[in-house]
Amino acid sequence: MAQSRVLIVDDDLNSVRFLQLELEHEGYLVEKAYDGESGLRTAEREPFDLILLDVMMPGLDGMEVLERLRRRSDDTPVILLTAKDAVGDKVQGLDGGADDYVTKPFAIEELLARMRAALKKKTPGNGNGRRLLTVGLLTIDRLKREVCYGGVPVRLTKREFDLLHYLAENHDIVCSRDRLLEKVWEYDFSGETNLVDVYIRYLRNKIDYRFHVELIRTVRGVGYLIKTT
Repeated sequence: MAQSRVLIVDDDLNSVRFLQLELEHEGYLVEKAYDGESGLRTAEREPFDLILLDVMMPGLDGMEVLERLRRRSDDTPVILLTAKDAVGDKVQGLDGGADDYVTKPFAIEELLARMRAALKKKTPGNGNGRRLLTVGLLTIDRLKREVCYGGVPVRLTKREFDLLHYLAENHDIVCSRDRLLEKVWEYDFSGETNLVDVYIRYLRNKIDYRFHVELIRTVRGVGYLIKTT
């Protein structure tokens, strides 16, 4: 199996050195950049399987690097690394196209688990073969990542799409917040369940309130579901 190539972009030399040693010990091939500009140039010049991107850097910060990568349709998985742990900051990063968000300081085991999850998502052939998923008036195109309700297109961010797709795929089953974190965000531990609530609210604004329906239902004290009956 080919080794995964990882680009670390961080202005903290000690953090970069620590990550390099840990990742190389795990068998990853590591390239380093110590500022946003050089990190962006490296990512544009060479193909990588994953990018670990610090948010708070002088000059071109991590959010700007991410925006420029996604603007040129670079879909390399990106995990943001930052000391900012407010939900709003995480939502901004995920909506900007990040695949995950890890708050410093973090346990290396947690980061490695997030990396494996991001790389697994990138692997071709993970789908179950059905392109269209239909639940009532909701239609989801898995390949194009497009959503329609009653034939009307609904524009969703990457994370909103992933959350809606999981709920639709498991319609009539109550999904707990922890389960949604595990399956949609790939967090294999109980954690910031309010992040789920934030994205449920986004989906309701774009579908339930727009079309005057109750697509996503709350089961108090348990979680959420899309009910078909």
